[in-house]
Amino acid sequence: MNILITGATGFLGGHLVDACLREGHHVRALVREGSDTARLGSLPGVELAVGDLTDEDSLRAAAADRDTVLHSAARVVDHGSRAQFHEANVAGTRRLMDAARAAGAGRFVFVSSPSALMRIREGDRLDIDESTPYPDRFFNLYCETKARAEQDVLAAHTERFTTVALRPRGIWGPRDHAGFLPRMIGAMHAGRLPDLSGGKRVLVSLCHSDNAVDACLRAATAPAGRVGGRAYFVADRERTDLWAFLTEVGRLLGCAPPGPRIPLPVGRALAAAVETLWRLRPGSEGTTPPMSRYMMALLTRSTTYDTGAARRDLGHEAPRGQADGVRELVRWVEDIGGVDAWTRPAPGRSDEAGSRPAPGCSDEPEPRPEPGRSGESAPGRSDTTVPGSVRAIGSAGRPASVPPAPAGTRTAPARSERGGTPR
Repeated sequence: MNILITGATGFLGGHLVDACLREGHHVRALVREGSDTARLGSLPGVELAVGDLTDEDSLRAAAADRDTVLHSAARVVDHGSRAQFHEANVAGTRRLMDAARAAGAGRFVFVSSPSALMRIREGDRLDIDESTPYPDRFFNLYCETKARAEQDVLAAHTERFTTVALRPRGIWGPRDHAGFLPRMIGAMHAGRLPDLSGGKRVLVSLCHSDNAVDACLRAATAPAGRVGGRAYFVADRERTDLWAFLTEVGRLLGCAPPGPRIPLPVGRALAAAVETLWRLRPGSEGTTPPMSRYMMALLTRSTTYDTGAARRDLGHEAPRGQADGVRELVRWVEDIGGVDAWTRPAPGRSDEAGSRPAPGCSDEPEPRPEPGRSGESAPGRSDTTVPGSVRAIGSAGRPASVPPAPAGTRTAPARSERGGTPR
């Protein structure tokens, strides 16, 4: 296939690029001007299309001659204005669909989120399926705009333009430096992660990056009559006891368990107070509070998903088991230098939608430095232009070099690539 991937310098998007190349597809990646494309530039055959979701001309150039679009870029944090969220998640998705249709693409796979169904007040929900309706009131702007974008994508399905939405929750795995897992383990490693479970078992569905990638590629090729205009939950095979999982991963990496235990009412009140006070402090715009009501909900509500529809319609069986995934993750963390190298904040970087992701909300973490990973140069390299193996096209289809963003430079908000997290 001739595939356009958005969010390719992020966590899931980078793994999508790798998998598409392994399967012999022709890959073009939509990247913002100034993005660090060192890793993409090291992959033979990848084309870079410079642009973003606000620029219709760049989207038309990126979509030219593509038959399939895998759209994982979004604003995925839990803070920001309504205009920022709408522009990135709703309007940006509409522009990309328009460009794909105009170019003659026949398949549009949208990486959505179970948060599209998240309500402000609700208890535990186990094994919910795709019959679950959208809420009347959404938990926050991220949830609302992901739901609006998903509805637009599904409504756009026609005989000639097949649209599919996938809802992975809590994506985790190697090369994730800013999603829920590294941020929780980082806090645990520093002795700053209390047990917020309140003593209850918090059962959740998580999704290893390999499983999310498998679902995306299957959605790109499944029969249109079976999957067109439908959304699917995607998750690991295992139902996960969240706090036991965090404790075990931390133990394997030499971390003490979370503590002390905080009663649920106290934790929820504290999260609301911290979020409110954070918003009032000077210079808080564009930054993430250390705790929020949304994070607290994700860390204390039991929510699992029935993935039977994905097995039936996509043939998706979640190839990566959780135990194997944890062993692989621990080996990778050790290979890159341990917990500090995994969880240390990257100075001057932001997620690909222009804001740092919130802990506890995993979708697409921002890029972080380490050898050979998406969006960062390996130590000792000084990649300032795209290597010759990569063809970059600008908004008018002209060749263009794509230098990495200078250290300490903030990226523009609400733009094209996918970054760090709540799904």
